[in-house]
Amino acid sequence: QKTGSFKFRGALNAVKSELETYECGPSMPVVTHSSGNHAQALALASKMASTAVTTVNATIVMPNNAPLVKKAAVQDFGAEIVMVENTNEAREEEADRIVETTGAKFVHPSEDPRVIAGQGTVCLEFVEQVREIAGKDLDAVIIPVGGDGLASGNIICLRGLLGDKVKIILAEPSELDDAKRSFTEGKLLKHSPDNQLNSVADGLKTTLGPNTWPVVRDLVDDIFTVSEEEILRATKLVWERLKVAIEPSAGVGVAVARNTEFNQKYTRDKGIENVGIILCGGNVDIIKIASMMKDIGL
Repeated sequence: QKTGSFKFRGALNAVKSELETYECGPSMPVVTHSSGNHAQALALASKMASTAVTTVNATIVMPNNAPLVKKAAVQDFGAEIVMVENTNEAREEEADRIVETTGAKFVHPSEDPRVIAGQGTVCLEFVEQVREIAGKDLDAVIIPVGGDGLASGNIICLRGLLGDKVKIILAEPSELDDAKRSFTEGKLLKHSPDNQLNSVADGLKTTLGPNTWPVVRDLVDDIFTVSEEEILRATKLVWERLKVAIEPSAGVGVAVARNTEFNQKYTRDKGIENVGIILCGGNVDIIKIASMMKDIGL
């Protein structure tokens, strides 16, 4: 996948849709906030969507602890980076300021319907390929969740293609459990005020919003959370067995699939045999993550 995650699909759809109605001159500024994957996606989408008539200029608001590999990629794709404190509030405030002062078009990483629609193409392909390879449909699909743009698009797609016969499971770090708490309590919740967002799964720090929460509330079957150690173990397993350099955010889904609670609840005798996992990204600082694995004895 271009930019190392599925986020490019949604970003390109949003930018091209915006260009279709843009009539304000030779330059169209866009802005977003992201810890890395949507940042890279919007940066490259802006570069690729630019035409001889209109150049798309991207500005990305990133937390000051975003992985260096992600920041470097955003700069290489030609976007401007603005660094802020590691809080969702700081990201949103700075993005709002840029919109107000420059007139930039804001492309939300998860709430923009055009982004959600673009991300949903993942499961259009996933379902088709599983049918070709296995001759059957998926019984369950596990999707990592942060802001839920990727998840929402694919939840809608899966329900449209497979209906209620597929179990849709969201996977979340225990340290970033706003979706799980929202799902359990039946109302939209943010991170607790004292949550420092210290998870190795940096791509899942954002929270559900007014567009994505109803999708989760009404169409998801279950949400499981996993520990930091489980995430690192799952990430290492994929590196070693599949030879795919996923980032820990993608490892969250694998960790849920290996989790005892999940395997006790979703069993073969209940018709759950063919389980799919969306590996949401591969933008990883391998040296840093390998060091963290070593620190816990992996």
